[in-house]
Amino acid sequence: MDRLHSDPSFLVCPDFMTERYRVSRTSMVNANVTEAQAAETLHNIWITTNEDLCLQWHQQVVEDEHLNAERRRLAEEEAERQKAVLELEEATSRADERKKNRFKHLPIPVRPRPLVNDEEALVSEFALRKLDKGHYVELYYWTNHGLDDAMLNYCTRDDDSMVPTKGEDGFTVCINAASSKPASGVIADRNLIPADFSQAVPRIVAALEDRDWAPQKVLMLAQFWGAIMVHRYWNSRDMLAQRAILLFQEEQRRAWHSAITSAKGAWDISVIDETALARTFERVYRSSLIRSDDPKPNPQFSKWAG
Repeated sequence: MDRLHSDPSFLVCPDFMTERYRVSRTSMVNANVTEAQAAETLHNIWITTNEDLCLQWHQQVVEDEHLNAERRRLAEEEAERQKAVLELEEATSRADERKKNRFKHLPIPVRPRPLVNDEEALVSEFALRKLDKGHYVELYYWTNHGLDDAMLNYCTRDDDSMVPTKGEDGFTVCINAASSKPASGVIADRNLIPADFSQAVPRIVAALEDRDWAPQKVLMLAQFWGAIMVHRYWNSRDMLAQRAILLFQEEQRRAWHSAITSAKGAWDISVIDETALARTFERVYRSSLIRSDDPKPNPQFSKWAG
């Protein structure tokens, strides 16, 4: 059925008795049909055809309305889909930006400056960045000497340059040059004296909590350090035992941090591995024997026992 392009209800039935329709009338005239009757027949045919066209037009209008409504629905759905995609992209972009610039988006409470005490000391930017990444970092940075070193470098440096580095999401980001450099006088955990170790532990535990570490990991480390400081080796009069437990603490914590991102995963570090500790003591003891026999510095002892 051909598509109509205008409403046939607006058409006016012509006068079939006019000269224009003479041929149509005369073709119908015979002994039983007069010219007037032929014109009437043409009139009736036109009326019937127009009624059919009007019905067709009405159906066409209804179908067009349904089709247009479906097109509008699809267009609205597509617009909603594109809006949702755009909102998701914007949300993802904002999340990425907040992740890369976490400190810029930290909320600041409207309050006077809190009272400052000695415990709220300045910590090395390098050490804090290590914590943010979940990497191993030496306890030295939270000793009195480490805090003094961080304050000295903070007050004297004028290097505001930026250096590129790879972020946790794999993208290259620029960070302050100071946060990419370790302290020049950093002391390995194995070489700390017990007093420095005891100073550093509560400070680094507080720093772990402030840097949004998982409570389970913070508790494990806190219990691990607590177990170290109540162990018989820690309180032993034997200097080799003290060296062994400090070396054990460093090696266990390094291995634990590395295992977190490995396929096998980490373990509950708060449980002291007495077998591993005994092996560490044996290594320290053997190294001390070698050093006592050799007046020259022993690289093996330096590696194990500091």
